[in-house]
Amino acid sequence: ELKGIVFVIQSQSNSFHSKRAEDLKRDILKQAVDLGKELPTVLLIHQIDRHEGAWTILPLMTDFSVTYGRNSSWIFFCEEDTRIQVIKLVETLRRFDKSKEWFLGKALYDEESTIIHHYAFAENPTVFKFPDFAAGWALSIPLVNKLAKKLKSEPLKSDFTIDLKHEIALYIWQKGEGPHLTPVPEFCTDDMNSYKVDHCATTFSNFLPLCGEPVNKEDVFVAVKTCRKFHGDRIPVVKQTWEREAALIEYYSDYADISIPTIDLGIPNTDRGHCGKTFAILERFLNHTSPRTPWLVIVDDDTLISIFRLRKLLSCYDPNEPVFLGERYGYGLGTGGYSYITGGGGMVFSRTAVQKLLASKCRCYSMDAPDDMVLGMCFSGLGIPITHSPLFHQARPMDYPKDYLSHQIPVSFHKHWNIDPVKVYFTWLAPNTEESSNGQKVGYKREDL
Repeated sequence: ELKGIVFVIQSQSNSFHSKRAEDLKRDILKQAVDLGKELPTVLLIHQIDRHEGAWTILPLMTDFSVTYGRNSSWIFFCEEDTRIQVIKLVETLRRFDKSKEWFLGKALYDEESTIIHHYAFAENPTVFKFPDFAAGWALSIPLVNKLAKKLKSEPLKSDFTIDLKHEIALYIWQKGEGPHLTPVPEFCTDDMNSYKVDHCATTFSNFLPLCGEPVNKEDVFVAVKTCRKFHGDRIPVVKQTWEREAALIEYYSDYADISIPTIDLGIPNTDRGHCGKTFAILERFLNHTSPRTPWLVIVDDDTLISIFRLRKLLSCYDPNEPVFLGERYGYGLGTGGYSYITGGGGMVFSRTAVQKLLASKCRCYSMDAPDDMVLGMCFSGLGIPITHSPLFHQARPMDYPKDYLSHQIPVSFHKHWNIDPVKVYFTWLAPNTEESSNGQKVGYKREDL
């Protein structure tokens, strides 16, 4: 029965992430050996295919169907930090008739309709369930075969990939005319040391990766994109919240205001896109900051970020590699396309990545082109993969399911719309959420937001 499960780890090619995925693969195979079972197939998504959109999974369905459609029962997907009790997983899957179409996982749902899901199911967003990838999720082979057939006759439209777990569930149900997600209580995101996990086939480590000492404050240069019309309302929020965590920070605007101070890059403000401004920031970082500063972070003036946590996270990455890190979106991945880091949650670059980018001739096609998408296109053309972290967020805390955020230690959120951004920062992102900088107790509860 174990032989009938194909394990697919949603891995990435960056050296830190690929090592984590290889460790998980070894663990799954070791458990199989210890159980005296025939070894299952364990695939790493970044190795399956040179296809830029392999991480969006649906383009792989045809291959899965051709290769495993006759001799396997289940495709089980998980993240590199998902921990699997193989024997319990086999027992859990045994409860479901493998000859039928099944889509299994830990169910998430929106408490209110949200922009990241295009306000889907606006009348009652709680009705639509989608899987928490951290807990693992499974498709029965009859469903894989059905999806492959559907995708063959009707290829994926070239469009945006914003929240893959929601979009896959929507595709399976609507376009694939398949089943809704069936919630499985054994697929868990509790920490493996929790008293709750006795019944769990999967668990998830709730921690911020730390690979040695956090990088020094002086190793991170922070560039804030702003413009004159937001100097009065957005910049004071940055100064009240996370500015003090940054040793090196500059504000780039269309107007030099010495009270902040802002730097006028000589690039006129555009209502959207900001590509010209972002490339000017990249040039400035390369030519006007210490070559010993390995990391650049570019954020919007309404991004809320924990530089303190980012320094821990960056301890896991090699700045000598071209690293482009943040929350990954995709554009047109069904038909070639490219992945990109969405700007609002913050874009992190190693100096090496900036050097390679600017040495190429890839530039904005217009000053107001979308900077994050142009950067994605450029790095894709250079063969430099982007690196996804789910700890960066393009939207506000209330735009995500509570259960999804409950096993995260977030690095960023974005937008001040209909929230108190200072309160959100001290609730979700401050280095010590119990205390503000002056020692006063703050004591917000996440549930209040």
